[in-house]
Amino acid sequence: MYIVMIASECAPVAKVGGLGDVVFGLCRELEIRGNSVEIILPKYDCLRYGEIYGLTVSLQDLWVPWHDRSVHCTVYFGFVHGRKCFFIEPHSPENFFNRGVFYGPADDDQRFAFFNKATLEFMLRANKHPDVIHCHDWQTGLVPVLLYEIYKQAGMTHPRVCYTLHNLAHQGVTREHILRATGLNRPGYFFHPDRLQDNFNRGAINLMKGGIVYSNFVTTVSPRYAWEIMHTDQSFGLGHTLHVHRQKVGGILNGLDYEVWNPGTDPRSAAHYTVETLDQKYANKQALRQRFWLRDVFKPIVCFVGRLDHQKGVPLITHAIGYCLQHGCQFVLLGTSPDSRIAQHFSGLKHFYNDNPDCHLELGFNEDLSHLIYAGSDMIIVPSLFEPCGLTQMIGLRYGTVPIVRATGGLLDTVFDANHANKPYGERNGYVFNDFNTAGIESALERAIGMWNNFPQHFRELMANGMRTDYSWNHPGQNYLNVYDYIREK
Repeated sequence: MYIVMIASECAPVAKVGGLGDVVFGLCRELEIRGNSVEIILPKYDCLRYGEIYGLTVSLQDLWVPWHDRSVHCTVYFGFVHGRKCFFIEPHSPENFFNRGVFYGPADDDQRFAFFNKATLEFMLRANKHPDVIHCHDWQTGLVPVLLYEIYKQAGMTHPRVCYTLHNLAHQGVTREHILRATGLNRPGYFFHPDRLQDNFNRGAINLMKGGIVYSNFVTTVSPRYAWEIMHTDQSFGLGHTLHVHRQKVGGILNGLDYEVWNPGTDPRSAAHYTVETLDQKYANKQALRQRFWLRDVFKPIVCFVGRLDHQKGVPLITHAIGYCLQHGCQFVLLGTSPDSRIAQHFSGLKHFYNDNPDCHLELGFNEDLSHLIYAGSDMIIVPSLFEPCGLTQMIGLRYGTVPIVRATGGLLDTVFDANHANKPYGERNGYVFNDFNTAGIESALERAIGMWNNFPQHFRELMANGMRTDYSWNHPGQNYLNVYDYIREK
């Protein structure tokens, strides 16, 4: 099968969050299974160009209709750790992708609407007719709209579209100018509740809604999140649209790249270990303490790794730090925040705990350091307000670092409570709490810390259970191929 993946991220060249990991991991799994896969990305100036091999010009002169003119683009080709990637670089006064950041400028709607238009124009010009176009999140929501409304008439009748929703908190709500810019025009047609009109702001269009309406199948990144966006306020206003199109909506749990995240071979950890050689994990604990100047005492290390924002449960992370330190633990945090108020809050916490020999807060993003933290910690907290899938708890399981999570989204699909899960003991692998409050996370921390102190063998069994669980791309890869086959036959 010939698959074109269109996305705003792909690890490791363009990675902000889990989306980049998903695009790379899924593409590699699809290739392993014998499919031809190509990825199309914006050519950001902040790409990690050292991760691209053999970057060359693929198409020198691509002219993309935009408003009442055409924008000249160059398309580059290169390999990203074996994946075939095309990078679109527009030469225009708007300077769409030379901003030093992936997301954040006020004209993100225009930047990614242009990218959507340019990808289809490139595919048409290069005579690419894939079996499936796979798009991700609001940044590519216009691709199926443009394909159906414009490019199908230009000869692109073959591709079917799979559209994956990674996070409905960001939907690309914008105005009529996007229709004019991309050549869709006809506001009376598109400002309709059955098409692109936002469900609450009648004067706005919703790019994610467009992707849902016009694609052949919609996936989310976990079965639980699929249920939540259909039945709770996690839809952020798109519940009615998803209900209308419920026959083509399904949840597929994300996979984890088991080559990158492998405690048995990880070059960025201090010592390698497997479920059979679990004692070697403690050399990483020693290295982690040395790295952060934590005192060498007989205590569990609890960690948090991830983006510091509202979704991730800032109040509960804050509370957990103090609770763990008061109850005989050490605490390590690695994270950064795009929100200046949250960043200032954690900067204050870092100053407050600066002289505490049992605590270290590392405020920044450091992929290499994250590997040592996963390998050296005993437990990891993921107290999210909502979590479409979550990769940190999967990485924790892979590294024998017991996750403590809130019962939401993909966290519920992957972590099964040591005491209360409706699972055999051999499948229980962590601690789960329900309520998004301090009492909730305290209840889980109390049980986890108590198990570590009083029943070390049982805690070790939890670690081993997590390491034995297969959350690789093996199963999701087949699930996506099943979706592709389904929409090709329609």
